[in-house]
Amino acid sequence: MAKRGGFPGGMPGNMNNIMKQAQRMQRQMEENQKELERKEFTAAAGGGAVEVTVTGKKEVVKVKLSEEVVDPDDIEMLEDLIMAATNEAIRKAEEANAEVMNKMAGGLGLGGGFPF
Repeated sequence: MAKRGGFPGGMPGNMNNIMKQAQRMQRQMEENQKELERKEFTAAAGGGAVEVTVTGKKEVVKVKLSEEVVDPDDIEMLEDLIMAATNEAIRKAEEANAEVMNKMAGGLGLGGGFPF
């Protein structure tokens, strides 16, 4: 009868190495995530009239408006510019996050993607 539940060919030693490597990668991912959360990403709209800064946690930490963009008769334009700058800053933060994740996946030998 075949042996069940074991690892043929000395796999337990390799399993320990795999577990250690996984733990090391998890620590690296946590460190990279914390570093990314501390970074700030700034984007502008309206030729620099509106500038928004977000953190890697996607929290808005700064909004800068040029005086000439503050027109009480055209609030809608200002709202659109703030929205555009905010979305662009968030996109930059997401790109940085994806870059970190791709580097980590490359370290797994996955080539940045899964074969299925």
